Amino acid sequence: MIVHLVIFLVSLILLVKGADYFVEASAGIARSLGISDLIIGLTLTSLGTSVPELAASVSASLDGHPSLIIGNVVGSNIANIGLILGVSAMFKSFKTEKTMYERDGYIMIAGVVLFFVFSLDNRLSFWEALLLLCFYLFYLLFLLKTRDPEAESHRFRDFMSYVFNFEYIMAPKRANSLSATLKPKVDVNEDATAQNKLSTHLLKQIAIVAITGVVIVFSAKYLVQESVWLAQWLELPENVIGLSMIAVGTSIPELSVSISAIRKGKGEMVVGNVLGSNIANIVLILGVSGIIHPMDISEMSITVTIPIMLFFSLTLLYFIRSDWQIGRWQGLFALLAYLIFLTSAVVLGIG
Repeated sequence: MIVHLVIFLVSLILLVKGADYFVEASAGIARSLGISDLIIGLTLTSLGTSVPELAASVSASLDGHPSLIIGNVVGSNIANIGLILGVSAMFKSFKTEKTMYERDGYIMIAGVVLFFVFSLDNRLSFWEALLLLCFYLFYLLFLLKTRDPEAESHRFRDFMSYVFNFEYIMAPKRANSLSATLKPKVDVNEDATAQNKLSTHLLKQIAIVAITGVVIVFSAKYLVQESVWLAQWLELPENVIGLSMIAVGTSIPELSVSISAIRKGKGEMVVGNVLGSNIANIVLILGVSGIIHPMDISEMSITVTIPIMLFFSLTLLYFIRSDWQIGRWQGLFALLAYLIFLTSAVVLGIG
């Protein structure tokens, strides 16, 4: 038993730390190649804290353990709001923005509702998963459009109009134009020493990406294997392990980023990080996992855990709208609600 627990913990730590270095090195390569910070922010940075969940879910999908995927995604989303937002608000109150509420907040709710509707037949099919993945791609392209200083569309209804009017067909061309505008200029008279330094840095970053990529793949595989063993040994559903241990473990990057933001006086980043991560978890991770292997969804997930995730999501939306700030009392409520949920899941075997 001790060996299995050690492998589980080591795999979890390697997965989280490996994902951290992977994203950081990938962003370094992108900058070395002249890709703008805007594009990096929309892709690597926004996906960065969801890499552990994605790796664990893809591995679970390949190994045929859909319950772990559902538990990991649902548990991570609840942990992001109850644990991460709760702990962060307990440190210090912070302001929220109207755009968070009118755009990202409603997009998050739409993703949760869409997944809930798809799950009513106890299955997430290939085509439903593909639709979730397309939803995320549309969201990324819409973010690119609304980050343009000249854009005025920052609401959920504008996002829906953007999707159904097929505006995203022209988005890649605008993105390339904007990226070219923001791309850093390279001095053609750069001396050979600077060029060699740039090449050495690029090779180092590529090596880090390659090594951490291997670490992520193997740590995710062993994490899933030991999670299945742990669930069987404790006589708990796989969902419970996903909801609790894996969800909390893979949420560590978001927690560290959020606490760092609070200390630097950038509390509004906490809500943006939670919203972005939750959207990615629902529509990206479930989309990719469902495309790899369509998954069955338990009745318990449909009647209990997914509605609880929806409750936490709606609570977050209410907190954002309440005086446009999240205070310590709201953080305390979120944290207590999460602890009650987590205790119930483990003690009652809710999954």
